[in-house]
Amino acid sequence: MDKFSVQYWRDRLKKCREALRENAFEAFVAENRKQARDIVLEEIFPMTGAKSASWGDSMTLHATGILDALLTYPDLSIVKTFEGGVPRPEIIERRRQALLVDFFITGTNALTECGKLVNLDMVGNRVAAIAFGPKTVVILAGRNKIVPDVAGAMSRIRDYAAPINAIRHEFKTPCASTSRCADCKSPQRLCNTWTITEQSFPKGRIKVVLINEEMGL
Repeated sequence: MDKFSVQYWRDRLKKCREALRENAFEAFVAENRKQARDIVLEEIFPMTGAKSASWGDSMTLHATGILDALLTYPDLSIVKTFEGGVPRPEIIERRRQALLVDFFITGTNALTECGKLVNLDMVGNRVAAIAFGPKTVVILAGRNKIVPDVAGAMSRIRDYAAPINAIRHEFKTPCASTSRCADCKSPQRLCNTWTITEQSFPKGRIKVVLINEEMGL
């Protein structure tokens, strides 16, 4: 990426950071995924004093390596909400338990320029944790998640993020074959629960790390 594009995104991310701060979020800007990892593991996490942690499905989270690092912390109790070979009822129970952890980390489907988080969930555990439960929530957001407003966020999610996620999970939904939302009645429908987080309550409970890279869906 040329230096002009770097500066363009750096300026946009800083403006987004200020908008988030005005909405009571704690916000950071990282130049890349490595710096995002350092911010979370060296600045944010130690300040929380967390003894338990969990996460919501996020390609950005996996790409930063933060989750791999947290899984090695010997004194941190991890509620694993994704684990191969575990019966579905047990996974759902773990996702319920994850709402009570000290530290929850995930991504966001979209982030408006005025500092609002917009998300859409299938099961609802991710958006539930963002809204209430875990003492500290960390949101990782690549620059590609930034949109002008809530309408733009919903459009991005319906006609881009959701169809690609359906394809990624090999779901049999209309959007997986048409790449467009059909407001379907499929049993594998991804689009069940919307949340718009306009402000963090209490102040600073939700911490957003903006990353100057294209990351996630």
